[in-house]
Amino acid sequence: MLIEIIIALLLGIFFGTITGLTPGIHTNLIGVFLISLSASLLSGVNPTYFVVFIVSMTICHSFCDFIPSVYLGCPDTETELSVLPGHELLKKGQGYEAILLTAYGSLAAIFILIFITYPSILAISKTYDFIKNFIPYLLIFVSIFLISLESKKLTALFVFLLAGFLGWTILNMELSEPLLPLLTGLFGSSTLLMNIKNNTQIPKQEITKPKTKLFSPIMGAVCASPLCSFLPGLGSGQAAIIGNTISRTKDKKGFLVLIGATNTLVMGFSFISLYVISRTRTGATVAIKELIGDPTIEMLILILSIVLISGIISYFLTIFLAEFFSIHMGKVNYTYLSLGTLFILITLVFLLSGFLGLAVLIASTFTGIYCINLNVRRTNMMGCLLLPTIIFYLFL
Repeated sequence: MLIEIIIALLLGIFFGTITGLTPGIHTNLIGVFLISLSASLLSGVNPTYFVVFIVSMTICHSFCDFIPSVYLGCPDTETELSVLPGHELLKKGQGYEAILLTAYGSLAAIFILIFITYPSILAISKTYDFIKNFIPYLLIFVSIFLISLESKKLTALFVFLLAGFLGWTILNMELSEPLLPLLTGLFGSSTLLMNIKNNTQIPKQEITKPKTKLFSPIMGAVCASPLCSFLPGLGSGQAAIIGNTISRTKDKKGFLVLIGATNTLVMGFSFISLYVISRTRTGATVAIKELIGDPTIEMLILILSIVLISGIISYFLTIFLAEFFSIHMGKVNYTYLSLGTLFILITLVFLLSGFLGLAVLIASTFTGIYCINLNVRRTNMMGCLLLPTIIFYLFL
């Protein structure tokens, strides 16, 4: 059994690297595919091996997915905040440092997660029954708080409502994988088109280790990340902004550490929440629940062990990949690379969501470009998920 677990772990890291480096391909898609296979072709395989595969894949993804965010400006929903500070460092020849900073935060988050698991179990079990009655009102409060941090508050509110209306409309369509064209347009293809329009040029990248304070941004991530255990629709981006408010991290490098830590902690807390309150907050936990139901304490210990091992391996893998891309990035025509990435995204949307998905992609892309030009935080576009979630829980 140990050999099979090791094989599943290594396969998970391999596929997590692929999903992390490929814009538009998320671990959720692999999870859905795996569930269908487990019910048919792989029905005789022990579900534990699937769980190990999913956990290691998602943890590796949480490390590697900052690479396309920094080098391509093509994030997913967990890394959209890394685009601006990451791209600014990339244009200064410090893309390698930007990736390392997120990796530092993610690795620290792994060890902190293991350390605070037991207190988190106690805290969630004692408070969730009370808090769940106020979920829509807490989401409204968090949304107002995030908008209040903007200098252009009315503009930020407009972006939030515009993206929220778009999300509510699309999520109520009969569309396969609606989140793919919605989020790809808002956060991916819109950024790529802006890069192509601006003819972005990437200078030669330096391979140097960054210098910045780690303690304050990591503690901000620790304080804010548990919110995602309770509040559906609240992602890593919003948790990172709240964590930044708590830690008062002002420099771009510290903020990248905070984003890396938040991204991994949110994923880790989703496994704990599945065990404690049987709630799925990520695609990975949905897949795990489909495969084994509610995890036992023994399964949770196995999951956390895989988190630790895969996190350490993913850290060194991310450093290697960051150096590789930094060395070879200057040899690639950035405009052509952006066009190629855009073509991959369009193809994926068409294959998974059809012509209606392409229409949604076009609408969300133009919405994303419009919102970017309004010069407010892109996380306000996460109203596309928050507003429908608020409406759902208000009228539940």
